Amino acid sequence: MKTGLVLEGGAMRGLFSCGVMDVLMENGISFDGAAGISAGAVFGCNYKSRQIGRAIRYNKKYGRDPRYMSIRSLLTTGDLYGADFCYRAIPDELDVFDRNTFRDNPMEFYIGATDIDSGEMVYHRCTDGGVEDIEWMRASASMPMVSRPVEIGGRRLLDGGILTAVPFRYMEEIGYNRNVVILTQPEGYQKKKSAALPMMRILLRKMPRVVEAMSVRHERYNEEMQALNEKERAGRILIIRPPESLGISRTENDPNELERVYQIGRAVGEKRLQEVRAFLQG
Repeated sequence: MKTGLVLEGGAMRGLFSCGVMDVLMENGISFDGAAGISAGAVFGCNYKSRQIGRAIRYNKKYGRDPRYMSIRSLLTTGDLYGADFCYRAIPDELDVFDRNTFRDNPMEFYIGATDIDSGEMVYHRCTDGGVEDIEWMRASASMPMVSRPVEIGGRRLLDGGILTAVPFRYMEEIGYNRNVVILTQPEGYQKKKSAALPMMRILLRKMPRVVEAMSVRHERYNEEMQALNEKERAGRILIIRPPESLGISRTENDPNELERVYQIGRAVGEKRLQEVRAFLQG
């Protein structure tokens, strides 16, 4: 039996997941592997590096820094979230990412991104937290229209959430058969067709496969939620989700709001802790 942690994205909703993960880490819960998409990738990497509290700490400290996230950054660099600041300055200098622990921790860590030319989902196993791994994290979290494509190994990549919100099927395909899934939307949530599609068709006209995927993203997401619910009822996975809508913007930078969502995650994590332990023990 291989145990896995599967993380949905959702930008700043991901701080709910951080609260849950920090409680699990504080209580010695380990997994054989983990997979994250978008915010699930950039926040989930801290589970492998065992850095409790890191994600909420740097988001609260730098969230209002225009180098971190701003319209100015979008207009001058093409990225709403500043690539150099978020993916070099913070992990290398300002809130150092523990690459040694990341490398030495045997837990496998996978990231998903969208290949904008083929329209296919691609995955990468992160091994050392080095430059290539960080670039994959950036790719997985690079939202269309507000991010430049990230070029890695001849591929042009964007947000993995364009195609797959929750990579549970991938984890099952590679042998993880007992998975804890952390979602960032409450039970019963149904995604609707994006109102921004007309704008996407204009701004992303050179990326037709991305536009095509975004046009049916709501259908794909809702199908994934239905499949997850069925697996949970069958006892094959354990889902942890917010008790209600988190009510936070994807680009929220108010430290109090970020802390509020993080604390909801902590409360849910503490409430579900014994259930997680029992599930992982089989």
